[in-house]
Amino acid sequence: MFEKLSKKIGFTETETMVILFLTGLFILGFVYVEFIKNDTTEYKHFDYTEQDSLFAYYSNINPEFDLDDPRLDSNLEIKRQVLELSDTFAYVKKDLSSLTEKSINLNTAGINELVKLPGIGEKTAGKIIQLRSERGKFKRLEELMDVRGIGEVKFNKIKKFLYIE
Repeated sequence: MFEKLSKKIGFTETETMVILFLTGLFILGFVYVEFIKNDTTEYKHFDYTEQDSLFAYYSNINPEFDLDDPRLDSNLEIKRQVLELSDTFAYVKKDLSSLTEKSINLNTAGINELVKLPGIGEKTAGKIIQLRSERGKFKRLEELMDVRGIGEVKFNKIKKFLYIE
C-alpha cells in the first residue's frame, strides 16, 4: 500500500511514512486541544496606578503627588545611579570655531588640546596619549583608529584638525 502511494506522490516509502506519521500527530494534537483539554485560564488584572503616578511625577504631567513620599525619592535616586547622572552634569557642546584645519599636532598634543576635538572626551584623550607613549610618535593619522573608542566614523570627523610632525 505504501509503495503505490509513494510512487503516485513521488516520495520514497520512508518519506511517505514520516509524512503520514506527522499528519497523524497533527490531527491528534488538534483533537486534544479543541475537544479534550479543559482550558480554564484565569486572566489576571494588573493595577498600574502606582507606576502611572510615578510616570506623572517624573514627566510633570500631573502635579497631584506627595512630595514626602519616600518611594519617589528612592526611585529618583535609582534612576540617577542607573543613568550615571549627577545634579551638576550639563552637556556642553564643543565650540569647534576655535579649531582650524591641521591645528593640533597629534604627537605633541596634551589632553586639553585633544578634548577640543569633536567626540573626544578626557578618557579617550588619555587613551590617545597612552598609545603614543607606548608606541612612540605616530607615523600616520590612521594609527589613531587603534585607540579603543575611535572608529572610522569618529576618525573621519577629527582627522581634518590633526597633523603629524
